[in-house]
Amino acid sequence: MHLNGEIINCDSVQVYQQIQIATAKLPLEERRGISHHLIDFIPPVVTFTAADWARAALAKIEEIEARGRVAILVGGTGFYLRALRQPFFPSPATDEELRARLTKIREQHGPERLHRILGRFDSKEAGNLNPRDWPRVQRAIEFYLQSGERISEQRPGRPEPPPFARRIRVIALNPPRAELYTRINERTEKHFADGLVDEVRHLLARGVPANSSALGAHGYRRVVEYLKGERDLASAIEQTKLDVRHYAKRQLTWFRREPGVEWIEGFGDDTAIQKKVLALLDEQSLAAT
Repeated sequence: MHLNGEIINCDSVQVYQQIQIATAKLPLEERRGISHHLIDFIPPVVTFTAADWARAALAKIEEIEARGRVAILVGGTGFYLRALRQPFFPSPATDEELRARLTKIREQHGPERLHRILGRFDSKEAGNLNPRDWPRVQRAIEFYLQSGERISEQRPGRPEPPPFARRIRVIALNPPRAELYTRINERTEKHFADGLVDEVRHLLARGVPANSSALGAHGYRRVVEYLKGERDLASAIEQTKLDVRHYAKRQLTWFRREPGVEWIEGFGDDTAIQKKVLALLDEQSLAAT
């Protein structure tokens, strides 16, 4: 409201319909009339990629700015933001069977195994990527196996960044690690208490594949394993806490590698932190995340 802005969701799970409890989607009644875009609009059976999101976000940004308003990207999926700032070159559609096989390798043997596999196909790309940056490693493997071409050799031909890319300001919060982990643990327990298991059970009953991208998200993957009899409920809860804590740590690492990020120490529900964010944005009203 302060910035005359509209929200564009930049979270890879909040895009999915029917995926509710563990996504922290802001309820309609709390949006205070502010338009929220690219949220709750993709069926859970569809694989929605970073490139898909970037194309949709580009259209929304142009639409919002044409109305004289400010586009505000909100969410922690760094790969989405990178895809918007530096568009991908054309690539084959996702092969769900191949992705499931690579995901199984990663879950059983760790992301380092995928990195070694990539090194056999495309040593240059493997050398450019951190072994634990598994989304990009896995995508590079998929690209090679589906197209027969090395992704490292395609980069010179990638499209130019959109005109507004240089105007994007990136603001990231860096909360105290111990309190962050405590909040993650408490929120995970609340999700299960609020009916997360029943939500996943109903999704599976409606035909959403257990290996879909939507149900592969944190908070959902371990429930699927529980419903398949692969772990007990207590294990599903504790493993989910661990998954989300690890993911939070990876998010912070990811954004520390991104250029031009402005860091603020604290949580977003702190009034003092909100004032700091607004002060930064008041300096120059630009697209922000």
